[in-house]
Amino acid sequence: MLFNTEIETGLYINGEWLKAEKKMGVFDKYSHELIAEVAVAGQADVDSAMKAANGAMTENPLPAHQRYDILMKTAALVAQNAEEMTQLICREGGKPYKDAKAEIDRSVFVIQMAAEEAKRIHGETVPLDPVKGSENRIGLYIRVPVGVVAAIAPFNFPSNLVVHKIAPAIAAGCGVVLKPASTTPLTAIVLCKLMEEAGLPKGYLNLVIGSGREVGDYMVSHPGKKLVSFTGSPAVGRRIKENSGLDRCVLELGNNSGNIVHSDADLDLAATILARKAYSSAGQFCVSVQRIYVQESILASFTEKMVAATNSLKVGNPLDPDTDIGPMISLQEAERIEAWIQEAVQGGAEVLTGGTRENVIVQPTLLRNVNRDMKVVCDEVFGPIASIIPYKTFEEAIDMVNDSEYGLQAGVFTQNLDLAWKAAKKIRTGGVIINDASSYRADHMPYGGVDKSGSGREGPHFAVEEMTDVKMIVFNLQNV
Repeated sequence: MLFNTEIETGLYINGEWLKAEKKMGVFDKYSHELIAEVAVAGQADVDSAMKAANGAMTENPLPAHQRYDILMKTAALVAQNAEEMTQLICREGGKPYKDAKAEIDRSVFVIQMAAEEAKRIHGETVPLDPVKGSENRIGLYIRVPVGVVAAIAPFNFPSNLVVHKIAPAIAAGCGVVLKPASTTPLTAIVLCKLMEEAGLPKGYLNLVIGSGREVGDYMVSHPGKKLVSFTGSPAVGRRIKENSGLDRCVLELGNNSGNIVHSDADLDLAATILARKAYSSAGQFCVSVQRIYVQESILASFTEKMVAATNSLKVGNPLDPDTDIGPMISLQEAERIEAWIQEAVQGGAEVLTGGTRENVIVQPTLLRNVNRDMKVVCDEVFGPIASIIPYKTFEEAIDMVNDSEYGLQAGVFTQNLDLAWKAAKKIRTGGVIINDASSYRADHMPYGGVDKSGSGREGPHFAVEEMTDVKMIVFNLQNV
C-alpha cells in the first residue's frame, strides 16, 4: 500500500518523514470514517522545510536531463498506482470515482508535460550593436530558477492541482515547500513518496500540513521563498499578495462562470455538457458552470432539456463507479449551499429541480427567476447550483457575462463563427470556450484569470516561465 493508515505521517522535510506532537484526523467525506491521522506542522517545521529547499538548490543543482528523468519516473509510478490513488481521492475528497480516475490520468499527463518542459528551458541572443558604442558586445539571456516555491493547494483536486505546482517547479530546478489542503492531505503524501521513489534528491520537495492561517500565512511571509503558487479563494489570495512582500505570486482564484446558449446552438449538446459541468465534483471547482444565459426564443426548450439532463445524474457514494455527484467537502459547506438556495428562493427564485440537502449531500439544483444581486449569481457558489437566465440579444448576453468581479473562463454555445469570435474578443476572462462549458481545461494550455480570478498562468510551459527568472549576459569582446 502507498498509504499505510497505521503509520503516522505528514511532514516530509529534507528527505525524512517526521512525526509531530500535534496531529489531525483525515475523514472519509461520505461515511465520515476516520481514515488516518497526520502530523501537523509548526513554524519551526516550515523554517526547516525552507532551509532544506534552499540548501538543495544551492548544494545539488539538478541538470535538465536529471529533472526530466525524475519527473518521467514519477509519472510512470503515478500511472502504476492509479487505482489506489483514485480510491484515496474518492475517500478523502468525496470525489466520484469516475472524476477521481480522470484526475489521476490528468496528473500523469501534467507530470509528463512538465518533464518535457525541463528540456526546453532556453534563452535567446540579444543584438547589442544597434546601440552606438556596443559594436563589439554580444548579448544573450538565459532562464534560471526563481528560487524556492511555496505551493499551497486546495482540496478539490488533491492530485492534479498539487502536480500543477510541484512538477513545473521541479522542471524549472526550484525547491518546493508544499502545503496541501488540511482536509485532503493524503494524496499529497503519496505523491511525495512516489517522487522520492523516482529519485528526487532530498530537500527538493518538502511537505508541511496545517491550517492556512497558521502554516500557510507563515509560508507566504517567509523570507526563504521566492514565489507563491496558490489556488483558492479571492479573499485568501488578496491576503497572500499583501503578505508576500516583493516575491512573485501565481494566484488561481475564484469564478462565477458565465455560459451563453444562443438560439442556433445544439441544445442537446449544450444541456448535456452544462449539466455535467455544473454538478460534477458537487460543483466544487473554480470553473464550474454557474450562470447559464439562454436566448429567449429557445428558453423553454433548453430549460426542459437542462432539467432532464440534471435529473439523469446519479447522486451517492463516491466509490460507486456510476456515481456522478458525491458529498460536499464538509457539513459546514453543505449547510452554506442550502442557505444560499433558501435565500434565493426567498428573493423570488424558483427551484426547477433539486434544492434539498441530506447531511453532506446537496442535490444538484437548477434555478430560474434569479437576479444579479443574489449570491447564487454574483458570488462564487462553489457548490451544485446553476441558474438559467434569459437574454434577448447576443450583445446583451456578453454584457451579462462580463457583469462580474471575476474573470476566469466562460463558455459559449453557437454555430455562428462571427458570434463566436465576437464573444472571444469581448468577454473579459482568461479563457473563452466555444461550444463547450466554461469548465473545459486541457492541462497544458495557459490557465488563469483576470480581476478577482487571480494573476499568472498555470499549465506546465507557462508555470515554468513563472518559476524562472531571465538573466541577461553581455560579453564585451576586446579582440574582434
